[in-house]
Amino acid sequence: LADTLELQITLFLLFVVIYTLTVLGNVGMILLIRVHSQLYTPMYFFLANLSFVGACYSSTITPKMLVDLLSEKKTISFAGCFLQMYFFISLATTECIVFGLMAYDRYVAICNPLLYSLIMSRTVCLKMAAGAFTAGLLNSMVNTSYVSSLPLCGSNIIHHFFCDSPPLFKLSSFDTRLNESIFSTFAGVNMVETLLVILTTYSYILFSIFRIHSGEGRRKAFSTCASHLTAIILFCATAICTYLHPRCSYSLRQDEVASVLYTVVIPMLNPLIYSLRSKEGFVECDYQEKNPFISD
Repeated sequence: LADTLELQITLFLLFVVIYTLTVLGNVGMILLIRVHSQLYTPMYFFLANLSFVGACYSSTITPKMLVDLLSEKKTISFAGCFLQMYFFISLATTECIVFGLMAYDRYVAICNPLLYSLIMSRTVCLKMAAGAFTAGLLNSMVNTSYVSSLPLCGSNIIHHFFCDSPPLFKLSSFDTRLNESIFSTFAGVNMVETLLVILTTYSYILFSIFRIHSGEGRRKAFSTCASHLTAIILFCATAICTYLHPRCSYSLRQDEVASVLYTVVIPMLNPLIYSLRSKEGFVECDYQEKNPFISD
């Protein structure tokens, strides 16, 4: 990320602050949701899962990057490299799916409020979350196994600040255009499916919001969805710039900047985006929602 010692130290101090805020913000969000029983709702259940993924996601990349910034010899073992890539892809996939689940939760809350407690029961939410983590682990297993099976007999220098598939493809002595296309397809399907779910659910949500006669009701509905949309746009925009660009427009520097945004900066911003809301917006909006996590 930096060629001079002065810039390396500056980036080290900056990323230490960002990583500290990331861990404190995401862990604090989980503890806040855990402590306050009024937040035992599906929306905050998925937000707690998102915070957990964000803290782990950042911890997969940032600590090693901080060590490398101050190290003269920046190395990583073969096993450590693919272990880092495995957890990175797994958590990134899970985060993408959790965003989709959060969109579906808001759709049910706003468009089907009378059936909310039945559709989004505690059991259903737990199964959804378990499915998201399982899908992330399986997707990462396929991708990591595929990349690790390539003959990496050329250079051992990764032109990136962490182990990711695109820079590892460059180390292979084989023609990896097909491999890169397959990897981009996996990443594209994951992101496109999530975006389709989000766009579809929010189309119904907006239609329902505009049918609300009360201005206060519309404001509350927009408030509870705005933070979610902001987080999704930040994550998906940077991920698309990294993994779904044409080969002819590939830029190492552009890739590194986008990677810093979605691996280091965005995990810090997520808890800030969801917590910097008005009191009315932070409390679960009253769309006749019954808390399905608390029995009568």
